[in-house]
Amino acid sequence: MARVVKCGLIQASHACGTGENLITIRDANIEKHLKFIDKAGSEGVQILCMQEIFTGPYFCAEQTTRWYDSTEHIPDGFTTKLMQEYAKRYQMVIVVPIYEEDTTGVYYNTAAVIDADGTYLGKYRKHHIPHCAPGFWEKFYFRPGNLGYPVFKTKYANVGVYICYDRHFPEGARALGLNGAEIVFNPSATVAGLSEYLWKLEQPAHAVANAYFVGAINRVGYEEPWRIGEFYGQSYFCDPRGQFLAQATRDQDELVVAELDLDKIREVRNVWQFFRDRRPDSYGELVKG
Repeated sequence: MARVVKCGLIQASHACGTGENLITIRDANIEKHLKFIDKAGSEGVQILCMQEIFTGPYFCAEQTTRWYDSTEHIPDGFTTKLMQEYAKRYQMVIVVPIYEEDTTGVYYNTAAVIDADGTYLGKYRKHHIPHCAPGFWEKFYFRPGNLGYPVFKTKYANVGVYICYDRHFPEGARALGLNGAEIVFNPSATVAGLSEYLWKLEQPAHAVANAYFVGAINRVGYEEPWRIGEFYGQSYFCDPRGQFLAQATRDQDELVVAELDLDKIREVRNVWQFFRDRRPDSYGELVKG
């Protein structure tokens, strides 16, 4: 019997002014996303992922300590607890990308993974942290991830997470494949004029190189007052052959849904034996400082 999993991605514009207080900003964005979560539940989505730090704007466009106060603990913070309730309600695995406080003054760009019964399974912390113009000042906000490249055995599939800038680095994408990922989600915040020409190249390439499915999510619109560029949406799913299964528009809030036939992973790997033919004994130079 085929293993077909119905998966969803939510891309959205920021829900309110960035000058509002931080609780108002969090609640407005959560309220916007809950409508899409309800829609996903009504459509029978089994695994769902939101965009990078979905509870706020992409505040890395500036460097100010104000945004440190938007962090939450995982799994005991407000957003993770709320998403556990929704996961249980809809029997839906939910990937929850938020700004995490580990301890006072130590913050990560993180995604929590919640199983279909509401159980918190663990988290992935973004490894590769950019710090560059225009307006991607992430080292001011995030410590590099230190939890490796975990794969979460959910009710429906083995799920990995790779966050935004991580996608430019094939090493972690390979590690997720070696760790057993069947679907890798990449929640992002990326703008036209910088990365758009790579958006439909790199992640299908990861899907092909590792023979797994990829769900890539990007927010939409311009965010004031920074206007570092247009978040160009175009969230999509692609399969282990790099073929696009579903894709969102450029500029609309949207739920993207696709049915992923996980049996295709074995089918493709039986043709392209990339894992068998690897030569890790010859790759030492890759990890030299």
